[in-house]
Amino acid sequence: MKPVKSKKEQRQELEAQIRDYQDRGGTVYEVPRGISGREDTNTPLPHVFDKKADPDTRTPVNEVIAAIEERKKPKAPPKRPRHGASKSRKKIIYDEFGEPLRWEWVD
Repeated sequence: MKPVKSKKEQRQELEAQIRDYQDRGGTVYEVPRGISGREDTNTPLPHVFDKKADPDTRTPVNEVIAAIEERKKPKAPPKRPRHGASKSRKKIIYDEFGEPLRWEWVD
């Protein structure tokens, strides 16, 4: 990763470039405030978002959005079978010393 220059280092580098330019015979003119660099100042600035995108250049992502929305929905709790309708049975769980710990339903 490149080391990031501090503001002080950037300022010193810019001042050195200006000094080099002036040493080679260049001149820096001061421009009064309020003067624009644009040639035609009567027309408004072009707006960045005025460009209309071609429908052909857009990538459809309807399936992706539908999948994301589906994941947001809460899942329905699993339906519990009625007592006697399933073949699950109660099984006792013992610890390593043979003492009963709890009951579990086993299919």
